Amino acid sequence: MWHSRGMPAPEGSELEKVRHRRAELRERYLKPADQRPPTRAQGVHHAALICRDVEETIRFYQDTLGFPLVELVENRDYPGSSHFFFDIGNRNLLGFFDFPGHEHPDWQETIGGVQHIALSVSPEAFARAKQLFDERGIEYLGPDRGVEDSLYIRDPNGVGVELYREELGVFEGVRLV
Repeated sequence: MWHSRGMPAPEGSELEKVRHRRAELRERYLKPADQRPPTRAQGVHHAALICRDVEETIRFYQDTLGFPLVELVENRDYPGSSHFFFDIGNRNLLGFFDFPGHEHPDWQETIGGVQHIALSVSPEAFARAKQLFDERGIEYLGPDRGVEDSLYIRDPNGVGVELYREELGVFEGVRLV
């Protein structure tokens, strides 16, 4: 419901085909940790998303989620457009652009779009966020609905943000990197 936005999921033999294909891909491409080459990247410098309203986006990420705004400048590629960044921890940034004068359609889950951004948070930050969401009446999907370690919320632009009560590099209790 939260993720699929009403898209029909495969069923029956079609579901079995999808599962079989996934198993084939895991077998072909997923190597044990001791057999993987080192990554060529140093990490995510920033992800850059598009917003409708700069101030509304700042209020959400800084005031609601607690990610400090660390820069706000004019976009070097588009006069009048803002480019701004939030500190999301571990020397990682979340960036946004606005494009004044352009209409933007409502968010939709589609190829090339952002399904959600998962951000690692401490158990204390997770509890504070849940309490704040409850106090402010902010809709979320979370532990009270069977998703133990995640709180899912949509930003003002429709982008899904997951606050994941798990350390970096770990997924469902298993260290991936």
